[in-house]
Amino acid sequence: MNYTNLIKQFPNLIIKENEPLSNYSYTKTGGPADILFFPASIAEVTAVINWTREEGYPLTILGNASNLIVRDGGIRGVTVILTELNQITVDKNRLIADSGAPIIEVSQAAYEAELTGLEFACGIPGSTGGAVYMNAGAYEGEVKDVIEKATILTLDGDIIEVSNENLEFSYRTSKLQSTHDIVLDVTFKLKSGNPEKIKDRMDELTFLRTSKQPLEYPSCGSVFKRPTGHFTGKLIQDAGLQGLTWGGAQVSIKHAGFIVNIDNATATDYIELIEHIQEVILEKFDVELEREVRIIGESIEETSRI
Repeated sequence: MNYTNLIKQFPNLIIKENEPLSNYSYTKTGGPADILFFPASIAEVTAVINWTREEGYPLTILGNASNLIVRDGGIRGVTVILTELNQITVDKNRLIADSGAPIIEVSQAAYEAELTGLEFACGIPGSTGGAVYMNAGAYEGEVKDVIEKATILTLDGDIIEVSNENLEFSYRTSKLQSTHDIVLDVTFKLKSGNPEKIKDRMDELTFLRTSKQPLEYPSCGSVFKRPTGHFTGKLIQDAGLQGLTWGGAQVSIKHAGFIVNIDNATATDYIELIEHIQEVILEKFDVELEREVRIIGESIEETSRI
């Protein structure tokens, strides 16, 4: 890929070359993307994806990189970040949000339109597309409970609408994790509500989040899925791992289900600490912790062999 030619081919897009993904990830870690695109419309997304497919380049799609770790070697080929695709509109009891719109802002827009159903999302630090991809949830609410349909771009270049039922949601997953289709926008079907009650619930959940989660440090959010019959944080506490520091990463003292970047941590610090926690919990309690956070990209060793 010739960067100068790309600028000429896509003159209206933000394009960056060899850009550190630590500038965008919530952990503040991650190596460089060879080429990084920031499309701001569905037409621009489609043009970039079609061009990438035609040229045969590897493709990685990111929302706002909140529940994600990018390895220190970075990402080869083309990376697309959808944060510029962020429009939110309201049509009666339906709210339509572009893939890159922060789900927190979508929740706020619902409140301002006096619509209830998205209060649970008021503190989830992810994009709308990412929230659909992983069926994000908090405080007894999940995306699957309020989504009507999603517009997606298939890897073959087709734009189609997919209903809630056909997205095949389950705990922290959806069909998109196997198809790798790209969410373009999402339609939420909500209900009219009392704005004071909506605001009270959002304030309550915001207080719970700020009082219990280590928001003062960079982190990737909840690291592990909750295993059946257990609470992840308690398992980690009972194993004596809370506060464990690995390089610049630490099992949060405030909430053991989080790993925070306290001192210029690398992605390798995070990954090794995650693997250590999994090994200890399996050995002590015979419980397998499954990651909620995604890990993508290449290690430094893999990059150096290219």
